[in-house]
Amino acid sequence: MLSMSNVSPSGTPMAASPLTRAVLEIDEYASGLGWDQPARLFALVDTAKLRAQEPQLAAQLGLDGPAEATASLTPVEQDELPAGTALDEFLGTIAWPDAVAGCALTLERLMLPPSAEATVPEGLDEARLTEWVARHPERQEVRMTVAVLRDGARESAVRLREKDSSTEVLTGSDLVPGLAEALAATFN
Repeated sequence: MLSMSNVSPSGTPMAASPLTRAVLEIDEYASGLGWDQPARLFALVDTAKLRAQEPQLAAQLGLDGPAEATASLTPVEQDELPAGTALDEFLGTIAWPDAVAGCALTLERLMLPPSAEATVPEGLDEARLTEWVARHPERQEVRMTVAVLRDGARESAVRLREKDSSTEVLTGSDLVPGLAEALAATFN
């Protein structure tokens, strides 16, 4: 978990790697939009390359000021995901141009604690399982932000709705491995 010492005076979480900073920036952006939002997809581009190769786009994104001393990634939100299309099917249709260093996805889900997993009834189809989880008294609403780079690096941020604070965001590279795998496959 992030502690208060990991939050800058502006309220934005600080992090060691450019990928972690990008994930936390996206998490903070999604937090500002509130809950009950659709999934959002982002291209991650190298900020310095963006400034050099696309100065007008960099200016539109507010990146035309002084360059940062450290390497950074700029998240660029993509068009809304198509309604009615399963996420895994949609991700299977993506092919990123070479200028995209990585991608990220933020989405909301219901999760159960590990202690509840043993009580899941056998043989439920996906719709019935979703309904069962939605009724479970220990369910937690979470927002997950998962990012991957072409080189295989991964990072995730998970925010519980009941602890909706930038100081309560859990980060780690293996928090949502299935989603990270699906995002990494968009670069194959």
